[in-house]
Amino acid sequence: MKGFLFRLVITGLGLWAAETIVPGVRIDGWGNLVVAALLLGIVNAVIRPIILILTLPLTVLTLGLFILVVNGISVALVAWLMPGFSLAGLWAAILTSIVVGLTSWCASAFVGGSGRIERYRRIEVTGRRLD
Repeated sequence: MKGFLFRLVITGLGLWAAETIVPGVRIDGWGNLVVAALLLGIVNAVIRPIILILTLPLTVLTLGLFILVVNGISVALVAWLMPGFSLAGLWAAILTSIVVGLTSWCASAFVGGSGRIERYRRIEVTGRRLD
């Protein structure tokens, strides 16, 4: 449960950063931001794998770049479902998905799968730990 809440906060921060950086993205209030983050997690868990399988030939043909469009479609679907979240178009959705993805990637370096904040240890070339 703790890991889920951390991921929800990270996605919310990514959406907030996208609203700040990307022109054409508007989220009305913190409540809508949290609901949009939750809805984006559900869409990414349920609908995105289906879209990825259906568009696999196109993804292979574009050497994986079509995944950016699939992620943008996921964000656009969330904006379509939520009245307090609006996008100016598909480019805004794609840029929003890139910002949310980068935010999640950076935050995942510090938060483990269980939701605990992890500490990295330095290891010598010989394999001994330096504590």
